[in-house]
Amino acid sequence: MISEITARDLADWLADESRAKPLLLDVREDWELALCRIDGSQQMQMHLVPLRHNELPDDVPIVTICHHGVRSFQVGLYLQNAGFENVQSLRGGVDAWANEVDPAMARY
Repeated sequence: MISEITARDLADWLADESRAKPLLLDVREDWELALCRIDGSQQMQMHLVPLRHNELPDDVPIVTICHHGVRSFQVGLYLQNAGFENVQSLRGGVDAWANEVDPAMARY
């Protein structure tokens, strides 16, 4: 089973200069990213992950991101089954990030 990370814990991780930064893999659609995104995230739409997961580094922690955490959880499971060992899903997605970390972020 894939583990989840809270928005607050991810924000703390990103702010911690002593820790290697994770790859923030946003699996949402283009129109969703146009509305809001977590700085530094890389987009790979969910439907493209099976075709492009070999482009992802396997030596860096990956945090998958979507709107509410459902798609990112599924992508995280897929990546885990594909051999990626250090994958977490952002619990609650960008909606939780906007609620808990960045209240100025647009919500939808």
